[in-house]
Amino acid sequence: MGKIVTLGEIMLRLSTPGNTRFVQSDNFDVVYGGGEANVAVSCANYGHDAYFVTKLPKHEIGQCALNALRKYGVKTDYIARGGDRLGIYYLETGASMRPSKVIYDRAHSAIAEAEPSDFDFDAIMEGADWFHWSGITPAISDKAAELTKLACEAAKRHGVTVSVDLNFRKKLWTKEKAQSIMRPLMQYVDVCIGNEEDAELCLGFKPDADVEGGKTDAEGYKGIFTAMAKEFGFKYVISTLRESFSATHNGWKAMIYNGEEFYTSKRYDINPIIDRVGGGDSFSGGIIHGLLTKPNQGEALEFAVAASALKHTINGDFNLVSVEEVEALAGGDASGRVQR
Repeated sequence: MGKIVTLGEIMLRLSTPGNTRFVQSDNFDVVYGGGEANVAVSCANYGHDAYFVTKLPKHEIGQCALNALRKYGVKTDYIARGGDRLGIYYLETGASMRPSKVIYDRAHSAIAEAEPSDFDFDAIMEGADWFHWSGITPAISDKAAELTKLACEAAKRHGVTVSVDLNFRKKLWTKEKAQSIMRPLMQYVDVCIGNEEDAELCLGFKPDADVEGGKTDAEGYKGIFTAMAKEFGFKYVISTLRESFSATHNGWKAMIYNGEEFYTSKRYDINPIIDRVGGGDSFSGGIIHGLLTKPNQGEALEFAVAASALKHTINGDFNLVSVEEVEALAGGDASGRVQR
């Protein structure tokens, strides 16, 4: 198993109980999560040495976030301590035709105001096999964008495979700002992951597919996969293909391109969805594990899609499944029968 490094923000997540609305709720359920932290947890569950890099305040809430990572085997050696606050996000879980809603309260968080001197990226990348980041991190602040660039440069100096989940967040930045930051960062990326919205808003590539109409035929993605690989030199271009019938019923599959061949995974009908937050992150964790351990891109993708399908059934940001559970589903066991 490999040394995997992720960089980003872990936040305090405050969720309304069940499917209640913000205006109804007198209390919140507390968990911790955030894009790259979620990926690190997945990789740790699969047996890798997963390191999460961030900055957390020294107070007790910062320690709670640190403990949440340690609980699931994520290594916290490179986490800097300091700053004034931990980022927060509020989640209202939707149902049927009512979508889920997220409210961010993450301005001036510790990682948003972290300095390059807080991290020795050459030491962090020493001996690493893989470095993963997402478009959320440079969107947090200009300082976080600079940290992302420094981490990518160090990864390249040490021969580390770099993956990105484009992850556009309209509540954090505009498409113009995103493209001005993200496109130059693509020179460091080997594996590009993102859905159709991410590719268009972060990089300017739009698939020939009616996504809003639920038509995610893989044929419509081949053109932009080829163009993206040619322009940026990606070794792999990967997209999840989500059919959103309602907040609690999705179709789920993915597609991968290695510069020579396209492969489309089997499709999962996920109904009911318990918690889709972190679904994309669980896919990223699965594809990292798959590309490191599977013999070909097809098997790697099937592992990632199955892992992400399972995440939709688990409360919280983290995907708390084992390799064996994922491989059982990827192998065709979707019965949900009690394991005795």
